[in-house]
Amino acid sequence: MESAAQRFAGTPNPPYCAVIFTNLRAEDDGADYERTAARMRELAAEQDGFLGLESARNPDGFGMTISYWRDYECARQWKRNAEHLQAQKMGREKFYRAWRVRVCAVEREHGS
Repeated sequence: MESAAQRFAGTPNPPYCAVIFTNLRAEDDGADYERTAARMRELAAEQDGFLGLESARNPDGFGMTISYWRDYECARQWKRNAEHLQAQKMGREKFYRAWRVRVCAVEREHGS
């Protein structure tokens, strides 16, 4: 069983930036999706300013991934990464029936 430390991103004290990606998977997206998602997690972790991510998916295909960044500029650079741009295109054309991206500042954090 995963511990909380393994499930939650290890973010610093605020402020920092969060990119919230909610989506509904397409019915027939094949193994390409899993490969692409794994590569994007790996690639994001290599980017300047990456702080971590948290992701979950319901059995009905609704999912959410929140990536955390040092600041907005780091998040913008990730959006512009060439390999990530290609994955975004595949997402629009093949992987998702619907999606939203929301970018926000994290100003406060607390929990157990």
